[in-house]
Amino acid sequence: MPSYIKRRWDESRGDEFDSWGESWWYFEVEDDGSVVRQIEQYDAGVGLKYGPTHSKDNYGLLSDQLLHPSEPEWQSIEKNEFQRLWQDLVAINALP
Repeated sequence: MPSYIKRRWDESRGDEFDSWGESWWYFEVEDDGSVVRQIEQYDAGVGLKYGPTHSKDNYGLLSDQLLHPSEPEWQSIEKNEFQRLWQDLVAINALP
């Protein structure tokens, strides 16, 4: 059963999109730690979404790192919070 987690990233990207600022990252994570879906919300209002049908583009990519939701940097969230964000976020890299 998937877990849903989020984390604040208190640094800017350090690339050509640095002006987007700091961000919140949200993940849907399988029991083995693999990431199924990912949402990035930047302070400048930019949003990105990655998932099975759209895992990479010019802005970034779906995490290929295993995540461990029990580690202290992660905040657990409810599935419905993640789903709401996934549906409502107008991402600049809109998924098909």
